[in-house]
Amino acid sequence: MHREAYQRLKYLVLVASFCACKTEVKRETSAALADIPDDTVVTTVEAPDTTHVDYATTEWTELLTSETYILDLRYATKDNFTKAQIYPCARCFVRPQVQTRLEQIYQTQLKAQGLKFKLYDCYRPRPAQQKLWDIVPNATYVAHPQKGSMHNKGLAVDLTLCDKNGKELEMGTDFDFFGRAARHNYTELDTQILNNRKLLKSLMEKAGFKSIKSEWWHYSLTGTGLGQSDWEWPCPK
Repeated sequence: MHREAYQRLKYLVLVASFCACKTEVKRETSAALADIPDDTVVTTVEAPDTTHVDYATTEWTELLTSETYILDLRYATKDNFTKAQIYPCARCFVRPQVQTRLEQIYQTQLKAQGLKFKLYDCYRPRPAQQKLWDIVPNATYVAHPQKGSMHNKGLAVDLTLCDKNGKELEMGTDFDFFGRAARHNYTELDTQILNNRKLLKSLMEKAGFKSIKSEWWHYSLTGTGLGQSDWEWPCPK
């Protein structure tokens, strides 16, 4: 057989094979679509775009303003008890298990009541803990950097409850108020304020979070085995 004739025959065989496969796929697709009711809307699902993620998602979860959360990250501004900006930008990171439990509280309890979380502080890198200590070297108000804080592990959140528009439920004091009135056992407050504090405490403790006596806003997860972290999140350029 001449070379030209052989190449032409090879080409025709390939074309025939391709057409046969294409016909079979079309036949199978038509059969599958025939089983779908006429009023069914068929949509395609695109893979999520993860190109913008700039942190290790297996270690951290970023909480963003959403139907569940409003962010009021005071240490990213000068509106805090130190009167200095501690974080370079306002981003809220926690360990994944913290996010999971907060989301469960919202879905099972808060959503039906028209409430959501307002977050004041989340993960705090150890360098930021040192910065706080340098400004206010008083263990009554700031954990010593050598001892560290649950915030340094990404396992603590400072938060309150608010309505869907961001109006906070009255809790009697502002965040980071260092006085007796911020304690859980302080009862010289209006009944509604006490009920609001009890609601927050009950929801958080039922989800496995621990409170501390001196701060109505502070809750953390223990027993995870996770240590303190120096990781500092990047800021948008």
